Amino acid sequence: MRSAEEENRETVEEGVTVSGSFFLLLILGFALVVVGVAFILVAAVFYGGGSASGGVVIFIGPFPIVIGAGSDAAWIVLFSIILAVLSVVLFLVMNRKMRKV
Repeated sequence: MRSAEEENRETVEEGVTVSGSFFLLLILGFALVVVGVAFILVAAVFYGGGSASGGVVIFIGPFPIVIGAGSDAAWIVLFSIILAVLSVVLFLVMNRKMRKV
């Protein structure tokens, strides 16, 4: 018969450890996406009409591909590039911290 401590130790060794800051960033990212979608929906309802602009960042490995269309595409592409650079920097910082631990 194994003790509860031995079973708990095996469970911890088999599981994947996720740091609290990573989990917080994950939840924050989902929350920002939901808030962004809500803002877009509210803007579409109250300020319907006019021109539409859009932009997207696609990451293939560490390389971002930025695409934009519409009258404000330059601003959207610039904002997307800034977000892409910040995300790469954040990834490198988090990776460096994980290696030290």
